[in-house]
Amino acid sequence: MNREANGNIDRWVKSYCPYCGVGCGLLAGLGDGAVVKVKGDPDHPSSLGDLCAKAVYLPETLKTADRLVHPQMRRCQDGPFTRVSWEVALKSTAKKFCEIIDEHGPNAVAFYGSGQLTTEEYYVANKLVKGFIGTNNFDTNSRLCMASAAAGYKISLGSDGPPASYADIDVADCFFLIGTNTADCHPVTFKRIKRRKMSDPDRVMIIAVDPRRTETADFADLHLSIRPGTDIALLNSMLHVLIREGLVDQDFIAEHTRDFEKIRALVEHYSPEAAANICDIPAPLIVEAALIFGRAQAALTLWSMGVNQSTVGVHKNNAIHNLHLATGKIGKPGCGPFSLTGQPNAMGGREVGGMAHLLPGYREVANALHCEEVARFWRIPPGRISPAPGLSALDLFEAVGRGEVKAVWILATNPAASAPDTDFIERALRLAELVVVQDAYHPTGTTQFAHVLLPAAQWSEKEGVMTNSERRITYMPKVAEAPGEALPDWKILTLFAREMGFQEDFPYESSEELFAELVQLTQGTPCDYSGASYERLKKEGPLQWPCPGPDHPGSVRLYGEFSFPTPDGRANFIPVEHQEPFEVPDRDYPLVLTTGRVKNHWHTMTRTGKAESLLKSCREPFLEMNLADAKRWAIRDADFAEVISRRGKAMVQVRVTEEIRPGTCFMPFHWGRQFGFYKAANNLTISARDPVSRQPELKACAVRVKRIMDFPLEDN
Repeated sequence: MNREANGNIDRWVKSYCPYCGVGCGLLAGLGDGAVVKVKGDPDHPSSLGDLCAKAVYLPETLKTADRLVHPQMRRCQDGPFTRVSWEVALKSTAKKFCEIIDEHGPNAVAFYGSGQLTTEEYYVANKLVKGFIGTNNFDTNSRLCMASAAAGYKISLGSDGPPASYADIDVADCFFLIGTNTADCHPVTFKRIKRRKMSDPDRVMIIAVDPRRTETADFADLHLSIRPGTDIALLNSMLHVLIREGLVDQDFIAEHTRDFEKIRALVEHYSPEAAANICDIPAPLIVEAALIFGRAQAALTLWSMGVNQSTVGVHKNNAIHNLHLATGKIGKPGCGPFSLTGQPNAMGGREVGGMAHLLPGYREVANALHCEEVARFWRIPPGRISPAPGLSALDLFEAVGRGEVKAVWILATNPAASAPDTDFIERALRLAELVVVQDAYHPTGTTQFAHVLLPAAQWSEKEGVMTNSERRITYMPKVAEAPGEALPDWKILTLFAREMGFQEDFPYESSEELFAELVQLTQGTPCDYSGASYERLKKEGPLQWPCPGPDHPGSVRLYGEFSFPTPDGRANFIPVEHQEPFEVPDRDYPLVLTTGRVKNHWHTMTRTGKAESLLKSCREPFLEMNLADAKRWAIRDADFAEVISRRGKAMVQVRVTEEIRPGTCFMPFHWGRQFGFYKAANNLTISARDPVSRQPELKACAVRVKRIMDFPLEDN
């Protein structure tokens, strides 16, 4: 057996990156039964061999001192944990769940999952909670990520699901990047955009909409530094210009859409001059952006949290769809509205019903026919699945805080660091009768509130499938053993289901059995991948749904026939008006804080914080603020400052720059309180949420900034 020089590698195995929704293919280099190196898989169509630094350093995150390797329990949150067997942990937890359900009903328990789960793990959790425990209180941190995009697709186009693919990047001649710092958050996708731009620099145009001048904006041909929260005004005004200049596709509108006249009447009020006053940018820039988009042969809109994390996030998505429907730039090569997912399997979770209002195959709990179909498949009484949507993420924690939900089971996520308004989340967790946390690491911000800790296998230690942002399903093999007694999440849930008395309905001994069952439930639905199997995915590689048969090649894009999954096959124009963020600046809190990622960290750093090479690129949180604002409050570059909102404060070093618009400041959200109480951006953020998607407004809250006077100011 040959070993590669300097790597001690026996063989390379194809795998899948567990970070963002780009869904890069990996090659895991194995030596002595462990992953010792990672490189890009040139055969994976989503990434073409590219990787970002986070994936390169995955081996360092696997066998760390804080891996959770044994089940542990304690009587109270202030007490010490005691190591117990799996049997004791699951029997005790099942007994407590049964007692709570018997006394208070099934809605007194809840589960909160993650886009880190495999599709099979999502599925078994969904089946257990909604089909057998009898509550729809199963939601995930995808609610904080892509809920507004999912709802926007459904309302405008008839179904969830991004219509476009990464292959469209290679033929688009206009990229409209709004609410996405693609260079930092989806680096591999950004590299592909750059390659496309450099292949034809005079014709391919990039528009970036962001209050900050990021690497993404710096590479763009046109940067619109709008005031946070004014996206709808900008989008409506661009449509105003497109109509005025005759750049809409009247034939497409007439044949494939409805309610365009309502949109036409609405956007009459959004002239570039009117929108310029709202967005606080020059009107000619709005006109220029509209003309670039309208004159392009193939326009692709990419967006992420900057659009979705808003109290009007769904409306922002609808406004994006309006642009594409008006110009007919959808269902064609290089065209379409394409949301960039934040997590590796947020799409897979949506497909299997991993949100409180969904069932597998994009079915909905509020639809009686859908409930009957799933109940029949699961062999349960027709009325077992509740027709009432369960509690979405923040609503769930509010119910825990009120005492309505007595027990909460948290899987593969860290809401005490990632959710807005950390005080609110911590108060809720302290009040719960039972907190079960299933994770690969301990301690985290959330595990400190647990009564029961269950050790989970992570990337490379279990097999399963995940779906990335372009609807591409990738098989991920198990290539190494999990440490200690850690088990795959699907196995933990299956064993728990049996302890709850559902042995016959949870006979699974492999993730492949779960996948084979799930694909049957997707048959005939918009996200049909009944043509996929482990055997086929291993042999042929990743597949894009819809893939309705074993000989179907998968679908590069949706709506190529311009028929939409609505009753009459037409897409919907949705009139949406500009609304200010929930919390606007005032005399006491004069700045708008927006939060986001930095390139080499991910979510709450439970992985990236273990890799020294990633950590040294950004060890501490910081506040980015405009030079004019800094002068107003006597703050200089590298000073330390308090950032204060109505909910709490953070203490960070300041980066004074002209690369962010006046009146706006930025702080990365990766650091939770476990890194230092006042390092957490979510001490400051607000739990206000979109009324449709229930996604919180993490991108805008009002703050004030005060210099910490450790040292006297020096004379200039």
